[in-house]
Amino acid sequence: MVYWLLKYIFLGPWLWLLFRPRVEGRDNVPRTGAAIIASNHLAFVDSIFMPLVVRRKVTFVAKAEYFTGKGVKGFLTRLFFVGAGCIPVDRSGGQAAQAAMDTGLRVLREGHLFGIYPEGTRSPDGRLYRGKTGVARLALEAGVPVIPVAMLNADVLQPPGRKIPRLIRPHIRFGAPMDFSRYAGMAGDRYVERAVTDEIMFELMTLSGREYVDVYAQKIKAAVAG
Repeated sequence: MVYWLLKYIFLGPWLWLLFRPRVEGRDNVPRTGAAIIASNHLAFVDSIFMPLVVRRKVTFVAKAEYFTGKGVKGFLTRLFFVGAGCIPVDRSGGQAAQAAMDTGLRVLREGHLFGIYPEGTRSPDGRLYRGKTGVARLALEAGVPVIPVAMLNADVLQPPGRKIPRLIRPHIRFGAPMDFSRYAGMAGDRYVERAVTDEIMFELMTLSGREYVDVYAQKIKAAVAG
């Protein structure tokens, strides 16, 4: 209920009015049935504007700490992430990947849309980085299509370090559904999952026009931090 109230009454209409998102290929998102929406990740606002322009609810996972804060700030943070369609996942104990996988499978098996950033983190410099194979495992285990979506200018809208986005039109491009039914029953095969992931990343590269780097983004971030 909070999701729909924020999207269609309290927040969504103002975002449409102020930012006037430019959307291409939205009809590629199925009106019914389960699907994975796989996006490149340039800025925090990706998780605001992409679900905003999809007619259906898109569910993401988010760390549980966002839902347990105290006071007014904690309440507002919790309200935002609930309103953004996020489900809390406990990332303690090294089980984050499996917890996210289990949650994604549950959402998909209930016939809904599940959003994921295959790179696993925001791009440090706007380029597209190597995808993690979780997106392939989800697609193969759930037997659902993958809808690639490119956030084309989110890093201009909200450059690194900027909390309040600029009043620039977000540009979002949805690609055609990707069918991996030819790999049915092959979830868990790391070579198949890598091939599927690379196919998804190639489509994101084509849609976004961003340079592709065959290295995990987290590795680049760690090197810079070090």
